[in-house]
Amino acid sequence: MVADKPKKRRIGRAIWITIASLIAVAAIGTPWVQSLPPFGGQLSGERLARAQANPHHRDGAFVNPLPPAPYTLSYVRDLLVGQFGGDEVREPPAPLPLVRVTPASLQSPAAGLRAFWIGHASAYVEIDGLRLLIDPVFSDHASPFAVGPKRFHPPPIALAELPRIDAVLITHDHYDHLDMRTVQHLAQHGTLFLVPLGIGAHLERWGVAPERFRELEWNQEHALGGVRIVSTPSRHYSGRRLGGGNQTLWTSWAVLGARHRFYVSGDTGYSDHFSKIGAQWGPFDLAFMKIGAYGPGAPWLDIHMSAEDAVRAAKEVGAKRVLPVHWATFNLAFHAWDEPIRRTLAAARALQLDVLTPRIGETVDADLPFASSAWWETVR
Repeated sequence: MVADKPKKRRIGRAIWITIASLIAVAAIGTPWVQSLPPFGGQLSGERLARAQANPHHRDGAFVNPLPPAPYTLSYVRDLLVGQFGGDEVREPPAPLPLVRVTPASLQSPAAGLRAFWIGHASAYVEIDGLRLLIDPVFSDHASPFAVGPKRFHPPPIALAELPRIDAVLITHDHYDHLDMRTVQHLAQHGTLFLVPLGIGAHLERWGVAPERFRELEWNQEHALGGVRIVSTPSRHYSGRRLGGGNQTLWTSWAVLGARHRFYVSGDTGYSDHFSKIGAQWGPFDLAFMKIGAYGPGAPWLDIHMSAEDAVRAAKEVGAKRVLPVHWATFNLAFHAWDEPIRRTLAAARALQLDVLTPRIGETVDADLPFASSAWWETVR
């Protein structure tokens, strides 16, 4: 036994040396990795000064008017248990039904309002002859590199097949909403980007010319082809790198045309901002409402509302019809992949809200009836 003690000490020292080496590599390597283009840029100069002058910017970061619940040790424990011990079916067990969108079908934009869901939070919208994209993500992974959450399905149309897009609306800078590869492709084809304050730093880092984007604060708007595009409040957070979060603002959008208008919730927790938006900018012919990636626990629900809160919020903004988004594309939460839509429809029946359930790529026209189907029930 005595002879074994030096050996045990050597093994112990080797373990600690290994741990210390890994920590050193991480400390040295992390700043270099986070300097790579996918992580975006950092605010400086006039952009930083503008952010600091914003009424929702305090102590070096943007804040929500209604702060989310704080993290606790028990909440972090529950997250870890949920991440590694959950038994939910978080990914579809079979391919999802898609409707292929052909380039020919998009040659002439609608004079009214029509749209199709690309997947997750991404949607294509035509309003008053304009072509818009909401939070377009065409990459395979919702991460800075080709690892991490991977798409359950391909987009219904390839990025290269899209017609010229007049404008892109970005709600915030997380990877499942702001995709560098998609941005760079669209920027090469003359698209205008409407983004929350601060995200211009990311776009500039990716080679987008300053004249090709507008950074808006809440209740500011930009007119495009007779359509008013208004940045409206939301309750969320931002960040693309470790540490120093909430450097860029987050937003929802109210898009107001001559005869139609639509609303984009973005990622958000529930608060009174919905009723205020409805009173000022509603009612809306169509609302793209985030219904998935909620919970567990108040800190998460306060920035990613539940399906039931999404239905309540849709009623408060004055949505005539709802197109549910932020589900069925990436594994980002501790619930079954189809749970959000099932809970949404149950809550909508109680409040008599018209929820549309198009297949990915299936066109919805605000002026025409739509035959919804429970297509997720066939994915078995």
